Amino acid sequence: MSTENKETEEKKSLNFIESIIEEDIKNKKNNGEVYTRFPPEPNGYLHIGHAKSICLNFGLAQSYNGKTNLRFDDTNPEKEEVEYVDSIKEDVNWLGFQWKDEPKFTSDYFDQLYEWAVKLINTGFAYVDDQSPEEISKQKGTPTQPGIESPHRNRSVEENLDLFTRMKNGEFKNGERILRAKIDMASPNMHMRDPIIYRILHKEHHRTGNKWCIYPMYDFAHGQSDYIESITHSVCTLEFEVHRPLYDWILNHLYTEGTIRPTQIEFARLNLSYTIMSKRKLLELVQDELVTGWDDPRMPTISGLRRRGFTAASIRKFAETIGVAKRDNVIDVAVLEHSLRDDLNKTAARVMAVLNPLKLVITNYPEDKEEFLSIENNPEDETMGTREMPFSREIYIERDDFMEDAPKKFFRLAPDKEVRLKAAYIIKCEEVIKDSEGNITELRCTYDPDTKSGSGTEASKRKVKGTLHWVSAKYAIDAEVRVYDRLFTDEAPDGHKDKDYKDFINPDSLKVLKNCKVEPSLKDVEPESKFQFQRLGYFCVDRKDSKAGNLVFNRTVPLKDSWSKKNK
Repeated sequence: MSTENKETEEKKSLNFIESIIEEDIKNKKNNGEVYTRFPPEPNGYLHIGHAKSICLNFGLAQSYNGKTNLRFDDTNPEKEEVEYVDSIKEDVNWLGFQWKDEPKFTSDYFDQLYEWAVKLINTGFAYVDDQSPEEISKQKGTPTQPGIESPHRNRSVEENLDLFTRMKNGEFKNGERILRAKIDMASPNMHMRDPIIYRILHKEHHRTGNKWCIYPMYDFAHGQSDYIESITHSVCTLEFEVHRPLYDWILNHLYTEGTIRPTQIEFARLNLSYTIMSKRKLLELVQDELVTGWDDPRMPTISGLRRRGFTAASIRKFAETIGVAKRDNVIDVAVLEHSLRDDLNKTAARVMAVLNPLKLVITNYPEDKEEFLSIENNPEDETMGTREMPFSREIYIERDDFMEDAPKKFFRLAPDKEVRLKAAYIIKCEEVIKDSEGNITELRCTYDPDTKSGSGTEASKRKVKGTLHWVSAKYAIDAEVRVYDRLFTDEAPDGHKDKDYKDFINPDSLKVLKNCKVEPSLKDVEPESKFQFQRLGYFCVDRKDSKAGNLVFNRTVPLKDSWSKKNK
């Protein structure tokens, strides 16, 4: 490929934000610097949609030798908590990113924002309104009809300054007065019809305490915080596209020539099938105790995905795979799960676990005999080596791997039928033991000692159609296994006008299995360790509840996506 064609191909592979950035660098805009930020509001835990934004903002800066700030948009003390601040920092770090210097807070800039609000008043571009929010809303008009100007719109600069100072000093109650930008009540963009930029809120702030009883609105604080921090590219989701004219209008009135001016760029937010992405609704699930908390493994929060067993690498890969779009669309959650399977297939050790154990006695295996069988840890990675697994006369197999009256194409264990025990021998079922109620309690089998896997003999190469996983009864470790499934049964649980999203909660989203048996190599595993349970799926040691002597595993994902088939 010629140099020219190669350059053309590289250009085609750029997403539209990268193209904007490269053009800015080419034109030496903002001195050719790239400075981004991730500005979450600390009013809840981050979810997978935020993860996409994190990967984008930090990734862009990394690609162009730039910097990224972590800034908390903490302008609403009614909903914000230190717990959320701490969780956000942990999530960003876990995803593999590090912000520049210390985290920033919009509250760091309250004094400067107040001064800028005063400047807008002094220049005639802001006024104090005494009307209630309901009255202001009625006067807004519609997209096709102009709004009605407030009776207080033409107050003098002196009166507005006096009232705004008194607002700051706490002389008025919540909602009695607000500060509005004076723009255009006939603008076709509703956000430009004299938007509110400050409101009274007598509420202690988690960082500034009771210093302030007036707080800037997001549309005023967001762009100016970008400006204060010399952000070059303010990347945000598509719903803020209609806010961009206001973002620019405020900057126009406060910008100083020669300083770095941020540019707002919008991209499509992440919409994921079978998933709720509203922070408000996620909070409802927590408060209504429909989940166990923000980090419940069924939640789409980053902490929930991490506890479920998702890896940071798989989430970064998912963000890369879905790319950056200009239009909203819905991504199949199976794409996220595929990214995880692809990662764990390469990195997770294969182990044996029996979730619904059925005892099996090999009657012709000597009672006092034990042997250790060599098993590879991961066929995808030879460097992971092998481990020794004990084999004995009594073992456990999955109850579902035996059927007394088996159909013709049942290739597992049945009376008078042979199967291979993985990495061990071929066995044949000779007898079924039942209790007084007819429940199967034990299987009695015989084994062919010449069929040991890997022994190199002709007998060891004998083929049977079924291979089962197993665990030695003597050495098995007890464990609790939590089998998680998707939290919602509907592809768009919040997309129905006549139904509540909670009507679609999956009653089978969690099954707790108490009497599971796992191989002895898992006795001292660390929290968050990830494994492939042979034939069952990928599992993770629960980072919260699993302790020495009380192993708890979470099913991360099945080996294959069976959801789409069973829901057709």
